[in-house]
Amino acid sequence: MILGSGIQEGLLLKPVTYPWAYDLYNQAVANTWFPNEVQLDEDLADFARMTPDEHHALTHLMSYFNPNELLVNKALAFGVYPYVNAAECHLYLAKQMWEEANHCMAFEYVLETFPIDRDEAYRSHIHVPSMARKEAFEVEFIKRVTEQTLDITTVEGKQDFVRNLIAYNIILEGIWFYSGFMVALSFRQRNLLRNFGSLIDWVVRDESLHLKFGMNLILTVLEENPDIATDEFAVEIHDMILKGVEMEAQYNRDMLPRGIPGMNADYVKYLADRRLEELGLEPEYHVANPAKWMATANDTLQLVNFFETTNTSYEVNAHATGGR
Repeated sequence: MILGSGIQEGLLLKPVTYPWAYDLYNQAVANTWFPNEVQLDEDLADFARMTPDEHHALTHLMSYFNPNELLVNKALAFGVYPYVNAAECHLYLAKQMWEEANHCMAFEYVLETFPIDRDEAYRSHIHVPSMARKEAFEVEFIKRVTEQTLDITTVEGKQDFVRNLIAYNIILEGIWFYSGFMVALSFRQRNLLRNFGSLIDWVVRDESLHLKFGMNLILTVLEENPDIATDEFAVEIHDMILKGVEMEAQYNRDMLPRGIPGMNADYVKYLADRRLEELGLEPEYHVANPAKWMATANDTLQLVNFFETTNTSYEVNAHATGGR
């Protein structure tokens, strides 16, 4: 069983019980990169000719990404790592936590390079209501596994474990972060901030693996513990994701009050539908991808059957990026 909290469990790597986790760890190691490998100062001329709205959007992104990469680490350290037994999962989670720290440093590098008011950027995640609301939503789920006793042997404890994964891996990383990546990479689509775009490419590469790991972990927990996959729980997960879409819509209105060419509100709905389908739930919005140039970054593998039938098809192709 992948869940457990024994200190002396999961101390032997071989034989590997969950090959998908071991494959993802090796792929993550191969993806290792460092922010200063990207020459961001070459983008300063582009930054100087951007509009005030574009400057606002970039600052808004950094204000959100920077602290929330560290928030993800708290969710992993307190809400995932202590409750997973398999050594291969611990290896991957350790690498993921390093990657989240590396992303934080990457966004700090952006704040150091571009003439952005760092103090204002740091304060925004507290005083911008839509940003603070998203953060409060995530913190609520951390508290369930830190300030309260999580008994991983009970149905409710296992459901709380999955709720935390949905909040962080699916909503925060799989929808909110990807929505932000689309905005960040849209500058390059208009021949702006090309090196910044390269930095974001590396972040997206990491995050695609984070999403695959979280999705595989959710499916494994549900397959091994079918008693928690009730109809009521499925409805709750569905509603959590829709709430995430509504919060992201307000956040995007604050980030892009007058819009930026190439932006489309349907993109968040498209992402939500993809995540619902990957969890084996019905899509809600039925919208086409309005940013097809982001297609290879959008999708995990086609993981199915969250609440319907036993899933045996979630092995990870070590070189696949997914997509349709």
